[in-house]
Amino acid sequence: MTMPQPDPGAPQGQPGTPPAPPPFGPPQAGQAQPPGQAAQPQPPGAPVYGYPHPAPPAAPGYGYPPAPPVNVQPLVVLGDITVTPTGILTPAGPIPLQGAVWTANDLSRTEERIAPVGIVLAVVFFLFCFVGLLFLLMKERQTTGHVQITVSGGGRYHTTSIPVSTPQQVMDLMNRVNYARSLAL
Repeated sequence: MTMPQPDPGAPQGQPGTPPAPPPFGPPQAGQAQPPGQAAQPQPPGAPVYGYPHPAPPAAPGYGYPPAPPVNVQPLVVLGDITVTPTGILTPAGPIPLQGAVWTANDLSRTEERIAPVGIVLAVVFFLFCFVGLLFLLMKERQTTGHVQITVSGGGRYHTTSIPVSTPQQVMDLMNRVNYARSLAL
């Protein structure tokens, strides 16, 4: 089966007539440029559509504090916040040490309950004598939660949450925040 050929004298764009095929090769004088092509040739090395694109500037990933300068020793580290003698390094960016405002919220809780070992021993020794009930006085304490530490200054603000499992960890973090506060005066 052969396809019907368009009549060269028929007007283009009318229903029932196929469109003319696009011309191949560079446009001739007097012809319009196809869309998406520049009217003049691009100079060598100029960015064009497609590859190669110039690489975007490398930025440090969010969530990791920038590395302190090589010769600076950290004074205190609180999660992802690092305090140095020259400033405070956070994932949000550096914060000046002088005038920084520190906030620490203890969001942990300590629960006390009868130890499972005490329950087992009380049941076993209850059969022999009532003294086994004293094993029910065995208690265990469990701390869960986190301490939320916030630092702000120099137009920046950063918050970090540090999980804790003992009351001693909570006190250690609070003492570190107090030390950082004393450096910010």
